[in-house]
Amino acid sequence: MNGTDFLDTNVVVYAYDASNPEKQRVARGLLKSGVAGKVVISTQVLAEFAAALLHKTSPPAAPDAVMQGLDALASIRLIIPDGDLVRRAVEARSSYGLHFYDGMIVAAAERAGCERILSEDFNAGQEYFGVTVANPFR
Repeated sequence: MNGTDFLDTNVVVYAYDASNPEKQRVARGLLKSGVAGKVVISTQVLAEFAAALLHKTSPPAAPDAVMQGLDALASIRLIIPDGDLVRRAVEARSSYGLHFYDGMIVAAAERAGCERILSEDFNAGQEYFGVTVANPFR
């Protein structure tokens, strides 16, 4: 493993959500480490980030603000899904009972050679295909 972490969507969204200042502070620090090459995201995370800001925050973010957020994330290493990644997500479903899209996160983190998935949505301490989940907000 290379010492990098995979950021789940919830971490990225907190960086842009002022409703919880402590989580926002932690998330922004993690995004800064992404610029330094220490964290990884996937296209799925980018899509879920945009959808969350456009549809789930109150008030919803303006499209221009979402575009600025996407531009800010552009320097973070990005894992792009392909057929093999989708197959590995199905294997994650079979091996761990994960929802398919959670399996996509696990498969992307594994492909990137990450040691950890940083998320508050997965079970902290659980290991999937050699990648351990950690909750960065604890």
